Amino acid sequence: MSDSSKPFDQTQPRPAPATPLNPRRRGIVVGASGGIGAALSRKLAREGLTLALIDRNKNALQSLCDEINRAAGEPRALVYEHDVTQYDSVPDILRRAIADLGGLDTFVYIAGVIHFPAMDEFNFSEDHKMVEVNLLGAMAWMSAIAPLFQNAKSGQIVGISSVAGDRGRVGNPGYNASKAGLTNYLEALRNRLTRHGVNVLTVKPGFVKTTATLKNVKNLMFAVEPDIAADLIWDGMKKRKQTIYVAGIWKWIMLVIRHIPSVIFRRLSF
Repeated sequence: MSDSSKPFDQTQPRPAPATPLNPRRRGIVVGASGGIGAALSRKLAREGLTLALIDRNKNALQSLCDEINRAAGEPRALVYEHDVTQYDSVPDILRRAIADLGGLDTFVYIAGVIHFPAMDEFNFSEDHKMVEVNLLGAMAWMSAIAPLFQNAKSGQIVGISSVAGDRGRVGNPGYNASKAGLTNYLEALRNRLTRHGVNVLTVKPGFVKTTATLKNVKNLMFAVEPDIAADLIWDGMKKRKQTIYVAGIWKWIMLVIRHIPSVIFRRLSF
């Protein structure tokens, strides 16, 4: 990972400012460069949002930004290189993104990493990395976003968690823990912010056909393409839902899994 966040490229074409006759929704997507992040960024841009795209993969991020701007026929996205484990840099990047966008009403945290351990593997280094990126990075960003939206009494925060956070399964304890922590953090944030007019959406994908899952998971049960996942997330955002599963069948699968007695569950192999 890079040692620090890189400055914003001032040569980027700036989006048109919002006006009373041409209002624009403005969003930040952290973890935008690939998979669901790229698909959702494209979807949000098509729906009219002006976006600050944030990720540590500068080349992929720039390619996505160029694609979005070509499709829109105007500057619709800006690029900010950032490593989410560099927590202290978040306030500065946030200030610059808001200034460049001309405001902010939507925030999406989708940055995430996963290590696939063997069944006899216990790897604190990889577990630590997953907690840093999947949970602590989200907390660093959302704790900076939350007071802004709370004071504005509007806005939407979207956190991409996982069905893996619904229960501690034998296959990946570190990943389960990082996503369980994120799910609970988002719920607590929702309970604080709902009374101030801010919506917090928790997204729990099951298998999505990304590079990592296709490479490491043999049986992708009920897997969806990233574009389908993006459509379902956008639908949840429009309806200002609190929690959605992607795809919907996982809601019922996880309902069953959550209610399996522990004495039975601990004997299962997934």
